Amino acid sequence: MLDIKYLRNNTSEAKERLAGRGVAGEDVDAYLAADVKRRELLVQTEDLKARRNTVSDEIGQKKRAKEDASAVIAEMQEVSKAIKELDEQVQAIELELNDRALRFPNLPEVSIPVGPDEAANREESKWGQIPKFDFTPKAHYEIGEALGILDWERGAKVSGARFVYYVGQGARLERAVYNFMLDEHQKEGYVEMMTPYMVKDEAMFGTGQYPKFQDDAYRVGTNAEMTLIPTAEVPLTNYYREEVLDASKLPISVTALSPSFRQEAGSAGRDTRGLIRMHQFNKVEMVKFTKPEQSYQALDTMTQNAENILRKLELPYHVLTLSTGDMGFAAAKTHDLEVWMPEQNLYREISSVSNTEAFQARRAKIQYRDEDGKLQYVHTLNGSGLAVGRTVAAILENYQNADGTVTVPAALRPYFGADLIQPEA
Repeated sequence: MLDIKYLRNNTSEAKERLAGRGVAGEDVDAYLAADVKRRELLVQTEDLKARRNTVSDEIGQKKRAKEDASAVIAEMQEVSKAIKELDEQVQAIELELNDRALRFPNLPEVSIPVGPDEAANREESKWGQIPKFDFTPKAHYEIGEALGILDWERGAKVSGARFVYYVGQGARLERAVYNFMLDEHQKEGYVEMMTPYMVKDEAMFGTGQYPKFQDDAYRVGTNAEMTLIPTAEVPLTNYYREEVLDASKLPISVTALSPSFRQEAGSAGRDTRGLIRMHQFNKVEMVKFTKPEQSYQALDTMTQNAENILRKLELPYHVLTLSTGDMGFAAAKTHDLEVWMPEQNLYREISSVSNTEAFQARRAKIQYRDEDGKLQYVHTLNGSGLAVGRTVAAILENYQNADGTVTVPAALRPYFGADLIQPEA
C-alpha cells in the first residue's frame, strides 16, 4: 500500500512513476479527490459534534432552571441526524479509498528501467559457460519421461493438466535439490521455518496478492475463506503481521520450503509441457525484514544468495533488473535470475528477488521503533532460493548425456547418493 502523504505532497512525481506501471493519472486524481472529500466531511462532522455538545449543555441548563427545552432538543435531534448522515458518507468514501489504495502497485525505485514489458529489462551480469553438446539436446520432460522419473500422464489422470508425479530417482533429485538449498541458506544466516500451506484472506492482502491476483489463487473452505499459498512469501511475511519488531534484531532473515499452488490464469498455451509452469510446485523462499536504510543492500545480498545456489550447481545464468512494466505488483525493484535451458536455447526465470520497501509492511502493519521511539514501517524483501522444479529441469537439460543418462552436479551428490541418473534395472 502506498503512503497517502506521499501521494498528497508529491502528486506529479507519483503520477510519473506510476505511469510506468500502467496506472493512469486519472486514477491518482480520483483517489486524491476522494481523500479531499473525506477530510472535508470529517471537518463538518467535528463541527457538528462540537455544536451537539454545546446544545446538550444548553438542554441541561434549561432543565435545571425548569425552562422549556423543546426547541434545543429539536435542534439536537437535527444535529444528530446530520452527524449520522455525514458518518455514513465518510464510511462509504473510506471503503472507496481502501479499495483504490489496494489496487495501486508499488512505486518503482528510480534506477530501474522504464518500459512496458520484458523487452525493457536490463541485463546486469552473466555467469557460467553455455554447455556445448555433440548431440541434439533434449527437453527436460523428454529426459524425465525416458528415464521413468517424471510421469505427467498419471499426474493428469489423477489431478489434471500441469501436475506431475516424481518417481524414484526423480523424487530423490527433487529432495536433494531442496535440502541442498535449505542448508546453503542456513549457512547464510537464514532461520529455517515450516509454514502453514493455507492462509486467511488478510494474509493474502498483506503481501499484495489480493485483491488483484485473486483469480490466480486456489481458494478452499465451505465459504472459500482460506487460500492455498502461491508462495511461502505469504506465510513468512505475515508471520509478523500487526507486530512491532525489536529494532535491534533487524535485519531478520527466514527461509522455508513449501509447495506453491497457482491456477496460472491467463497462461493458456504457455509451457504446457514440463516443469516450468505447474499448478503445484515446490519452492524454497527467502524473506528479510529490514530497516529502510538496510533494504537495498539486503536486495543485493539476497540476489547473491540465490546466485550462490546456481554457481554451486554450476548452472549458467544471467541477472536482470526488471522494467517497470515487467515487475511484480508489490515490488519496488526486482532482480530476476534466469538459468540457461539448452533445448530451448535461451534463459528462463528461476528466481525473482524483490525489495517491496514498506509496501507490504504498510498493508500488514509490520513496524519497529526508531532511535527516537517513533513507529516506522519495516522494509520487506522476498526471493526464490530457488524454484525447485525449474532447478530440476535445468539440471536435467544442462547435465544430460548422449546415452540418455544425466550426470548429478557435484554439489548434489552427497544429497542424492549417486553420480548418475540412469534407467533403473
